[in-house]
Amino acid sequence: MHKTHKDFFDVAIRYSILILSAISGLWIFYFFLTPLTFYPTYLILNLFFDVMLIKGSNIIIVNNEIPIEIVKACVAGSAYYLLLVLNLSTPKIKIETRIKMILSSFAVLLTFNILRIVLLSFIFLEGLPLFVAAHQFFWYFLSTVFVVAIWFSEVKIFKIKEIPFYSDFKLLHKHSFFSK
Repeated sequence: MHKTHKDFFDVAIRYSILILSAISGLWIFYFFLTPLTFYPTYLILNLFFDVMLIKGSNIIIVNNEIPIEIVKACVAGSAYYLLLVLNLSTPKIKIETRIKMILSSFAVLLTFNILRIVLLSFIFLEGLPLFVAAHQFFWYFLSTVFVVAIWFSEVKIFKIKEIPFYSDFKLLHKHSFFSK
């Protein structure tokens, strides 16, 4: 296959994956990541409190009275999707490296997210006013900073030289009728 055709095919495949995963409402992220977030959170909280699960739900009951529900927003599927977008919108990454990057960034985000939920659970159990402030701080500030930090770490660790979207745009523009 000619180099230019291979590049165009690569762009088409990467962006098709992004579109398909978004069209579905990110269900694939929530399908896998909800239990991967919920059960470790339960196990960690179980080290410190008397906890039980409500069967068929994502609710943990702490000390036989206080419910903690892990909703979709807690799972942060959109943050995982953003990491996937950054990864797949960056050209010239070997498939093996791309898979390692996706898996490692997801693992780091999952770990951070579980620790965030556990910390917020401890704060919630101490009192609601502090919880609201801490939750908003995590939601509006720290979560974004953390996703960006994961991406920049990946760029440094895996020595990525291309820029998401921009590098693909440059390639497409170079071979379009606009550049002639």
